[in-house]
Amino acid sequence: MSVTDVTDLHEEFDGERLPPGQRKTSKFPVLSKSGTPDWNPETWEFTVSGAVEEELSFTWDEFRDLPSETQNQDFHCVTGWSKFDCDFTGVTFPDLAEMAGVQDDAVHVMFSALDGYTTNLPLSDCMREEVLFTYDFDGDALPEEHGGPLRVVTPHKYAYKGAKWVDGVEFLTEPERGYWEKRGYSNTANPWNEERYS
Repeated sequence: MSVTDVTDLHEEFDGERLPPGQRKTSKFPVLSKSGTPDWNPETWEFTVSGAVEEELSFTWDEFRDLPSETQNQDFHCVTGWSKFDCDFTGVTFPDLAEMAGVQDDAVHVMFSALDGYTTNLPLSDCMREEVLFTYDFDGDALPEEHGGPLRVVTPHKYAYKGAKWVDGVEFLTEPERGYWEKRGYSNTANPWNEERYS
């Protein structure tokens, strides 16, 4: 299995590998809005909607059959810890966007999740190979407490921009704010600028 190393991402943001105010941990702490939701592989559905040429819907098996890749990424939590060298396997955001055909007036993206969580990013921040809809972590199925069956990883942002238990992505023609963004967290979430809160 080939692994793409994207841990030099920090160089693009003129920062050290460990962003300011972060501490490196070998653990993978569990943080979520309200506990781990249940899911059923028989009824699970992932949707792509909004300003696209073709709205898409995938079953769990169909999503797992999409072209995938494995990346070695760093993971930065807004609460102050970073975990280096995580191997995540999944579908890249640009690949999914290409399948749906993003319309010219799309400027923003909203991710939704099984527990009602939402988070937003400008489309330009999503159209990066490192933004991954991931279902495997370090060679095993992504644990449910870490967002399994499927979560988004955003190594260039704090991790609250990467929705756990993600079940849909909507392409928007106007910016909107997600769950934490409405509650005072930074809308931009750049770890190297310490953009934690708005």
